[in-house]
Amino acid sequence: MNIYKEIEAEILAADHIVITAHRSADGDSVGSSLGLLHFIEKLGKKAIVCHPDKAPEFLYWLDTSAIILMEENPDEVTAQIKKADLIFCLDYNATSRLGPDMQALLDTVTCKTIMIDHHLNPEEFPTLTVSETTASSTAQLVFELIEQSGHLDLLDEKIGTPLYLGILTDTGSFRFNSVKPRTHEILAKLLTAGVEHHIIHEKLNDTNTENRLRLQGYAMSEKLEILYDQNVAIISLSKEELAKYNYQKGDADGLANLILSIKGMKAAIVFKEKDGIMKISFRSKGAENPVNVLAKTHFDGGGHANASGGMSDLTVTETLEKLKELIPQYF
Repeated sequence: MNIYKEIEAEILAADHIVITAHRSADGDSVGSSLGLLHFIEKLGKKAIVCHPDKAPEFLYWLDTSAIILMEENPDEVTAQIKKADLIFCLDYNATSRLGPDMQALLDTVTCKTIMIDHHLNPEEFPTLTVSETTASSTAQLVFELIEQSGHLDLLDEKIGTPLYLGILTDTGSFRFNSVKPRTHEILAKLLTAGVEHHIIHEKLNDTNTENRLRLQGYAMSEKLEILYDQNVAIISLSKEELAKYNYQKGDADGLANLILSIKGMKAAIVFKEKDGIMKISFRSKGAENPVNVLAKTHFDGGGHANASGGMSDLTVTETLEKLKELIPQYF
């Protein structure tokens, strides 16, 4: 029995299924959660999605009514997880990625847990693990579950749309080297199932607000610093600067890829202040310019070689200076 048939058997045997994903929701965590939810429903079972926090605004066009948030309904999420007999852990490789409150819950459960993830170095907490670090996204692995468990006939637009979204966003619109022939084979099958890819692109890309564009314009014109000796670009945004443009979650998304598009840039780093913590996004080009080691070693983070995250409890100025001291060691 392959791992996906084992997962199918666990789904069919369970009475109370909970789907979890990492804190700081993104297109892949939301897309893989909803795709899996609708697949489980097609199998004749019920499931609940419990996430730590709200998705960014550019994903609001999805029907996220089935997602219960720890930050808004902690008692409900706690109750759902405590009575679960099967928990899916999507798009994260360690329970710490859930945030302290949901991590504390998950670390005490005694039911079966299933990890489906594509990040490096997974912890050994789940009962069953699908860890494919070469996969483009967790959404791709949920598709593999559907197909390799023998249920491709159940795939429809409702399941396929969030999965397409997850693949699209986690590959930078299919530009990253994680995109392989298999990725496009899956995309073709999603389109055959009725997914309207042009609608997804429109809903993701044509949702800018005036404040978001003004913030990004300010970041590019006033805050962009380029270390020409290393060809690395940095943008830092303080809480005051974010407040000036009425920052909403997701408004700074895409800035790292935008500055990485500057001719000759090897890496791009964007960090913004929230509750006294600097949240850092690292992006780079090519196998010769990994950023995950920098993120893991110095900023309590990690991720993929060319796309990682981290954090700093230093001030904006101190974090910027620390980055400038470290970058020559890595580029």
